[in-house]
Amino acid sequence: MNKAPKPRLEEIAERIYAYIQPDGGWCLSNSGFLVGPDRVTLIDTAATEPRARALRSAIQSVTSAPTRTLINTHHHGDHTYGNGLFPEATIIGHDDCPAEMIESGLVLTQLWTHVEWGSIDIVPPTVTFPDRLTVYSGKLRMELIHVGPAHTTNDVVAWIPEHGVLFAGDVVFSGGTPFTLMGSVSGSLEAIERLRALGASTVVAGHGPVGGPELFDATESYLRWIQDLTRQGIEAGLSPLEVAGETDLGEYQDLLDRERIVGNLHRAYSEARGEANGTKLDDLTIMLEMVTYNGGQIPTCLA
Repeated sequence: MNKAPKPRLEEIAERIYAYIQPDGGWCLSNSGFLVGPDRVTLIDTAATEPRARALRSAIQSVTSAPTRTLINTHHHGDHTYGNGLFPEATIIGHDDCPAEMIESGLVLTQLWTHVEWGSIDIVPPTVTFPDRLTVYSGKLRMELIHVGPAHTTNDVVAWIPEHGVLFAGDVVFSGGTPFTLMGSVSGSLEAIERLRALGASTVVAGHGPVGGPELFDATESYLRWIQDLTRQGIEAGLSPLEVAGETDLGEYQDLLDRERIVGNLHRAYSEARGEANGTKLDDLTIMLEMVTYNGGQIPTCLA
């Protein structure tokens, strides 16, 4: 089986690091951390025990300070399964994050049984907030902002105004297909407008290479295209899977994980029916339709 390239550590501002896991596809998520005078503030952990250990080693290559604060940008396992490898940290997330983590459990391990997951414990946040929370790394201020429903109901971004750095979680993808099945298409567009207004110069997406504000434009363009396809599909009496099967991906052809179009269309159809953003859908059935779209193959996961 193909192996993913090794993760890389990038210092994107003074003592602020992005931990990038290529190729950014399924379960290969990014993390980040801030090195303070006596402690580390970590943003997201990895999907597997070996990858979380590698993340911990990367932090230790920069500083001997302990990781005292851990922020989860949302509940998905590729961002949270490694929480248990940082027992010294207080974990922070949105109010809805703990329940969603517990409900989801180890679902990713059931989808991709070939992955070397290692020993994983579900360790939810113990500190939560509804809208905004300020966290400090020494004197450096980081603002945590809830912007969901977008990718999920409990999306949190981490904004560091002094350096113009934004850790956007999976509200933004870099080189990958956005995914709103468990959140909202229209909510994602609203979130992107809020993020654009912050004025970030450096944007760390939840997956893929570090970028800048152009990542907002790329994500917005794709999601507005999904809304257009939805209007056309409903007028033609087609299902989301049928629309996906008949659609030429065009400029989005080269994005990773193209099968997400099916999940995104289901979410957009839900919103077109007047259902509230974040309304729970039949995720399992929709994931099976994504497999159908993918030629009957389970999407590639190199975690």
